[in-house]
Amino acid sequence: MSSLSQRASGAFSLLMLLVLAGCSSKKSPPAPVAHPDEVKARITRLLPAKVSNKPAWASDIYTAFRVQQLTPSDSNLCAVIAVTDQESGFNPDAPVAGLPDIAWGEINRRAAKLHIPALVVRTALLIHSPNGKSYSERLDHVRTEKELSAIFDDFIDMVPMGQRLFGNLNPIHTGGPMQVSIAFAEAHAQGYPWPVEGSIRHEVFSRRGGVWFGTLHLLGYPASYTQPLYRFADFNAGWYASRNAAFQAAVSRLTGMKLALDGDLILYGSDQAGTTERAVKTLGKSLKMSDRAIRRDLENSNTAEFEQSDLYHRLFALADQQNGKRVAREMLPGIQLESPKITRNLTTAWFAQRVNGRYQQCMARG
Repeated sequence: MSSLSQRASGAFSLLMLLVLAGCSSKKSPPAPVAHPDEVKARITRLLPAKVSNKPAWASDIYTAFRVQQLTPSDSNLCAVIAVTDQESGFNPDAPVAGLPDIAWGEINRRAAKLHIPALVVRTALLIHSPNGKSYSERLDHVRTEKELSAIFDDFIDMVPMGQRLFGNLNPIHTGGPMQVSIAFAEAHAQGYPWPVEGSIRHEVFSRRGGVWFGTLHLLGYPASYTQPLYRFADFNAGWYASRNAAFQAAVSRLTGMKLALDGDLILYGSDQAGTTERAVKTLGKSLKMSDRAIRRDLENSNTAEFEQSDLYHRLFALADQQNGKRVAREMLPGIQLESPKITRNLTTAWFAQRVNGRYQQCMARG
């Protein structure tokens, strides 16, 4: 082949490489954004048949996903639907059986702790509340947590003994259709898209507020779980509880020390070392980490970044080596559920599995 032919052939090859490179580097067109009506229609199809006023529920769920910039996949939508179904059956103000007894029990418990006679408390509650009825009468006929929360708010503000019994702390800690923590909602109120009527606590008990904050608590953090089951456990036990419970199981395997697999790796708000932290520190030489370095990494155990820490990688590497294969990186926490409303022996694992059953039903509807 002549040098001219060789040069021509080389030029042609170079041209083809450039064309192929241009083709391979061309970005795929972005996926089309679904129209709001399409997303709402899909949410409506995924909702259980028993749900009344489906358009309103679909609209509130859609708004939560849109403003929080969450992907409205069937899996994500069904996760929210499953938790809501488990917690309230899609009743934003569901009646609670035996609530008057629960309310009086809480008041009597606080009074006994402060050595206040029950008769004194009963007498104080005979005064009229802002709606014209006595506090005692309202407590005797209370049906929902929203009503009870309002009674306690009035009671704390209006009755002198209210401040003594409860300070400024309303003892109703969760509420709304997804039973989200009111403290969580108050700490994550920035970005809430609706006017706040009265207080964030009041919003939690509404359909729109309950869905908004519940969705944020369920899906508003990055997690590398292999299935939604572990998010459902986290919803009950706290962000990353399922990941941290697996970490505790690995620590227990390596040390032979029995640990509560509750997802709490340190005692937050305290300089004291908890059981898990003390167990990890006994591995310091094997981990090649100082006590200070271990504590530093454990302080990030309620964040996604904990999985990138030296402690996380080194400890699981040791556990994998000892076990001869990879140990679990996710596990249902072993937490007993405690609440005046709970009369059975229930756990976080039970809750997660119940929600997961509803999630599977929802996915089948999709």
